[in-house]
Amino acid sequence: MRPVIPYVTAALLFGLGVYGVLRRRNAVLVLMAVELMLNAVNLILVTADTTVRAALPHSGQVFALFVIVLAAAEIGVGLAIVLQLYRLRASVTVDDVPLTEAAAGVAADRGEGDT
Repeated sequence: MRPVIPYVTAALLFGLGVYGVLRRRNAVLVLMAVELMLNAVNLILVTADTTVRAALPHSGQVFALFVIVLAAAEIGVGLAIVLQLYRLRASVTVDDVPLTEAAAGVAADRGEGDT
């Protein structure tokens, strides 16, 4: 089997995921782009497992299962954060999220967030 086609497909999927993370403003779409990147890594792991003779058999498939479990946990935590963001800001736009403590402190000084 020639591994060129799966590797090129994985590279395209990973490139689309990187583009989605860098260009999207909606937090749910950013999570979907991260999932694309994780699926590209899974494709590379399984392809490498079938084409390369390794000391441990089926190690690529085991790592792919770990990536799938990691992706499920990431989606659970990510969607919880997005839901909390929507409850606080009524928007899931990534540009509106304060990234520093100073910005969060200013919001607390104005009386936002505390009840």
